[in-house]
Amino acid sequence: MGNDLLNVLVDKAFRRELPTRSEALELLSDTHDLLEVVAAAARLRRAHFGNRVKLNTIVNLKSGLCPEDCGYCSQRLGSASDVLKYSWITPAEAAEVAGQAVEAGAKRVCLVASGRGPGERDITRLEQTIAAIKDDHPKVEVCVCLGLLGDGQAERLAAAGAHAYNHNLNTSESRYADICSTHTFADRTDTVRRAGRAGLSPCSGAIFGMGESDDDIVDIARALRELDPDSVPVNFLIPFDGTPLEGRWELTPERCLRILAVFRFHFPDVEVRLAGGREIHLRAMQPLALHLANSIFLGDYLTSEGQPGVDDRQLIADAGFVIEGADEPTLPAARHDLVTVRRRGAGTELPANA
Repeated sequence: MGNDLLNVLVDKAFRRELPTRSEALELLSDTHDLLEVVAAAARLRRAHFGNRVKLNTIVNLKSGLCPEDCGYCSQRLGSASDVLKYSWITPAEAAEVAGQAVEAGAKRVCLVASGRGPGERDITRLEQTIAAIKDDHPKVEVCVCLGLLGDGQAERLAAAGAHAYNHNLNTSESRYADICSTHTFADRTDTVRRAGRAGLSPCSGAIFGMGESDDDIVDIARALRELDPDSVPVNFLIPFDGTPLEGRWELTPERCLRILAVFRFHFPDVEVRLAGGREIHLRAMQPLALHLANSIFLGDYLTSEGQPGVDDRQLIADAGFVIEGADEPTLPAARHDLVTVRRRGAGTELPANA
């Protein structure tokens, strides 16, 4: 009976149909054997992404001293975490760090800066930084993460050569106020939509291990699905000392894998990225997670160190996967086929589609 449901979910996912709430909750429970759940979701990952793993890297352009109070973040207002704190690095410094990662196999460079959102001078800095990176590595994807976007800012980033914009929803709308009081869930969804309207590839995900319930996990997956992002980072809380969530170690490797499986069923043909905290929460189960996620961060994160890049590359090879090349398209062609330029109706001689 359990396999019957998993087969139904796989068939639905191939049609891009969402699991029902009860089906998703069942995946998070111990009703179905973990390996059977992973094997079912892995069918979707293999069908859409083969055995490729996309490598991404983070360049932290400005660290610490953020005015927002996100409870999970070591850079938050009032944080006592002993993390690096510095103002903007130069475009040349950013390009050097990015170049090292690209030479190590990274296909996407994520440029991140702490803060509520960028000012006009910050956008200018990003324009210069993107140009510096592209001068040496014209094929690399550049993703930008600067917080909440204002009018015209996404358009400027797109014109400068940015490929994507990241802004995570992080947790369910119903409990968002529990982790942050300085902005709202709606502020975050607004920024993701602004990025998409400007032609930037939307990137938005979540953080788990903050006390969320199974219902919260399903809620955030469904909220993200409504935004239709091209990439979805799945983070597992790194409970820094000096933050409100310090000492919270509630995740297990099995819990992480079940969360990843739920996200794969919600995002069958989307880049699901294994992001922060994978080393400390998945531990020896990291190779199994690659059967669910088709993308990982290479090396270090914003304020914590990841495992050495050589170990990441060995992990991928040992698990039977290969690193995705710069010239290989990440997303399946079908996702791009969903957008069709209008050639009928007003302004043409053909009837409207009504």
